[in-house]
Amino acid sequence: MTARICTGYDEAVAGTADGSTVLVGGFGMAGMPVELVDALVRQGAADLTIVSNNAGNGDTGLAALLATGRVRKIVCSFPRQTDSWVFDDLYRSGRIELEVVPQGNLAERLRAAGAGIGAFYSPTAVGTPLAEGKEVREIDGRTYLLEYPIHGDLALVKAHVADRMGNLVYRRTARNFGPVMATAASTVAVQVDRVVDAGALDPEAVITPGVYVDRIVPAAQEAAA
Repeated sequence: MTARICTGYDEAVAGTADGSTVLVGGFGMAGMPVELVDALVRQGAADLTIVSNNAGNGDTGLAALLATGRVRKIVCSFPRQTDSWVFDDLYRSGRIELEVVPQGNLAERLRAAGAGIGAFYSPTAVGTPLAEGKEVREIDGRTYLLEYPIHGDLALVKAHVADRMGNLVYRRTARNFGPVMATAASTVAVQVDRVVDAGALDPEAVITPGVYVDRIVPAAQEAAA
């Protein structure tokens, strides 16, 4: 099965339903699929749960989506930084819910979703407010918390190059959460710098196999012609 090469970003996010859980790749702006997020702003889905490493930067990308008021909840590791004023205002005024997840647990909860793991125990956050309400278990003298997978209805990912089968190669640190998010969502939309023919990528360089990818938008549209 080949991934669909979309003619634009709006096509890649078409059909996103109200109430969806959307996984958004990126570490700050590194690897952030800004054009796909902008398309989701235009698409209009509401009551969204956003899962990302942070809660947006400045007034663009994820922050612009939050500013629409259509995000009910955000699940992230770093909700506040110097340029997270959009989220800060929403949270302080009670207009958005927040679930803080330590970064390692965030990655592992996404990986667990992709791997079909029902839950796992982690020592991270033991003895902190983040442990409230979670099942606690002692294993070999160490205390652990039970953590559940994070499944997405849609994942928005940025990669460097894709082939027509949907196999993805990332660029350096822009790889970050993209690979695990691509395994954890029902529909995966990816923006890439370019698309190449099947067989053009070194198999050893492929990080996300095409079986996980549904929609691709190349920045260089002529590459998909």
